[in-house]
Amino acid sequence: MPQFNPRKKGALVAAGLVLALATASQAAPNDPGRAAVLKAVVDCRGIADSAARLACYDAAAARLDEAEAKGDVVVLDREQTRKARREAFGFTLPSLNVFNRGEEPEKIDRATYTVERAWKGSDGRWVVETDTGAVWRQTDDINILHKPKKGSNVEIKTAALGSYFMKLDGQTAMRAHRDK
Repeated sequence: MPQFNPRKKGALVAAGLVLALATASQAAPNDPGRAAVLKAVVDCRGIADSAARLACYDAAAARLDEAEAKGDVVVLDREQTRKARREAFGFTLPSLNVFNRGEEPEKIDRATYTVERAWKGSDGRWVVETDTGAVWRQTDDINILHKPKKGSNVEIKTAALGSYFMKLDGQTAMRAHRDK
């Protein structure tokens, strides 16, 4: 079993992005600050005595690990954060400044998926489930010539006023919104 290395754990924590679940005791939503369990790990650096510092790191790392396991904090690196933003494409989310630490967020104005399933709803409009589990629903009455099927290409682009265009296999774009 590998030994705990407080230096590596500290670097991992410092390099990671820590998201704390919203609680009444946290700072204002626009300035989430640091989660208390992360701050406890960082504060251990200020202890001069090596044995006391190591004991502090051990205890603080254990509390951070427990909080992460329970879902009280979420640790993401930059690539995981980018992936989460891409997967949320099409949803209207509140401003989450915790995603904006250290860099300007990537502007996402289009996404390309593979169709997992496609069907016409009771209103005669297309509903498309992608390989990522996203579900997009047609909101206009545009007709397309070729029925989408599993493996078809679907491209979603942002449009005006928070709306989206969906193109199935390069056909005429139709207005759509994301259900799931």
